[in-house]
Amino acid sequence: MSVIEMKVPSPGESISEVEIAEWLVSDGDYVEKDQAIAEVDSDKATLELPAEVAGTITLKAEEGDLVAVGQVVCLIDTSAEAPEKKEAPKAEKKAEPAKEEKKEAQKEEAPKADVKDSYAKGTASPAASKIMKENNVSANQVSGTGKDGRITKQDVVDAMAAGFDTSSASGWGGTRDKTPKRMSMLRRKVAERLVAVKSETAMLTTFNEVDMKPIMDLRKKYKKAFGEHHDVNLGFMSFFTKAVTEALNLFPAVNAQIDGQEMIMHDYADIGIAVSSPKGLMVPVVRNAEQMTLAEIEKEIKRLAIKARDGKITPDEMTGGTFTITNGGVFGSMMSTPIINPPQSAILGMHNIVERPVAIDGKVEIRPMMYLALSYDHRIIDGKESVSFLVKVKEMLENPERMIFGGKDPYEVLLGL
Repeated sequence: MSVIEMKVPSPGESISEVEIAEWLVSDGDYVEKDQAIAEVDSDKATLELPAEVAGTITLKAEEGDLVAVGQVVCLIDTSAEAPEKKEAPKAEKKAEPAKEEKKEAQKEEAPKADVKDSYAKGTASPAASKIMKENNVSANQVSGTGKDGRITKQDVVDAMAAGFDTSSASGWGGTRDKTPKRMSMLRRKVAERLVAVKSETAMLTTFNEVDMKPIMDLRKKYKKAFGEHHDVNLGFMSFFTKAVTEALNLFPAVNAQIDGQEMIMHDYADIGIAVSSPKGLMVPVVRNAEQMTLAEIEKEIKRLAIKARDGKITPDEMTGGTFTITNGGVFGSMMSTPIINPPQSAILGMHNIVERPVAIDGKVEIRPMMYLALSYDHRIIDGKESVSFLVKVKEMLENPERMIFGGKDPYEVLLGL
């Protein structure tokens, strides 16, 4: 018998412990090498824990446990033989569906009748729970056929295959029940940091609005050619990122941080881009954005967003930013006051684009307008700098050609002024 101890790997620097968020397998299951067996939460990200070898697994930690980096969380018996894959029954089921379905129904009915009431009845296994969450399936919609009435992964698959309205599973039940739900380690850390920002910084927010017509016209004209040439869509975020980097160059205090009695100035712009993921809001960082083209920014944002969505983003990819951009407009937000992402000193909030009547050269016109919000730490950034920074971002978005000339008017560059 050969048993391998699986220890918690280090997710990144300064992380000494993680939390077992969810086991994706059950005790005694056979796992394949590199199969995801658990999700672990650190204070920076949620990561998957892959099996180092193939074999039968024995769990040594419970969901919700805090475990130190390097601690043994499970054992894998490599001498165990892999279970036979049941390919043949599937083929027979297709050939004789009526007979097979009848047999399966008889098999399922027998254990259900013998299931005794116990604490385990109706409790979903980790794998079953994961599928139920992803598909909005509640426990009362699935009959458990596992030991003592537990709901197995196959029970959920069979129930979904049989057909029911999953959209109503998360609706109101009218039971007045209260269900406690443990906050993840990541969510708890985010909560602590946000409260700290409110109490430890002199945060203020200044607003402005931008006419998005020039950007929208430019995208409409070049979007197809841009996509064909660079193999990535031309979105709004690259324009905002480029405008921000040019404005940060003119107002470096907005890109600075406080460290004790000192201001840390940065000769680069690492821009955090807030993206939505199944685990909540994450802020991956685009490194040296000031040196990137629009296409390079779009590609990097796409790469990081996909990794965040798939739960494969690393803590290193979400730390070290000097400034953050968040887009509440994708959720329909008209205006908000974004909270600074510490230890940064400022954050830019984008909002939804709404057609509104505005005065253009003495005439009322309907234009696609967006509100911008800059939250900043008044300890390090003066009101003049914050307002001037936001005005510069507005100017470059309303005159996209200025991004090419470092925020200057192209005619001034041409005339050497």
